[in-house]
Amino acid sequence: MNLSTLKPAAGSVRDNKRLGRGAGSGKGGTASRGHKGAQSRSGYSRKRGFEGGQMPLQRRVPKFGFKNPFRVEYHGINLDSLQALADKLKLTSIDFEAMVANGIASKNDRVKILGRGELKSKLEVKAHAFSASAKAAIESQGGTTSIIEA
Repeated sequence: MNLSTLKPAAGSVRDNKRLGRGAGSGKGGTASRGHKGAQSRSGYSRKRGFEGGQMPLQRRVPKFGFKNPFRVEYHGINLDSLQALADKLKLTSIDFEAMVANGIASKNDRVKILGRGELKSKLEVKAHAFSASAKAAIESQGGTTSIIEA
């Protein structure tokens, strides 16, 4: 075998169409582009979403809605989750770091304590926000709630 004798497999390489090289070539004159119109011109490129002059979909469909850039998203954690965590680790104080360490919140979340479930032990809870029912349930057991600033 010699590098100078290497060739591609038979039939795998085709010659390019030679367009616009005279009437005798069969591809002369319009060079297979048809007559007139934007697509026959050099440098033509169709705009994204162009539908041949018909009103495009993105202009037919009305705009609606609003996204508030200042909205604060909270990750909700219910009282039954806090009770399960307190029972499992024998905790009397649950703060944001304890929630992150045990996988019920991630470090970039803002945590809001919600009132689903029953609280049986006295807990000191620190979170970014509390629902009214959760705050009442924690304080009725003799626990304390404190809000941490983000």
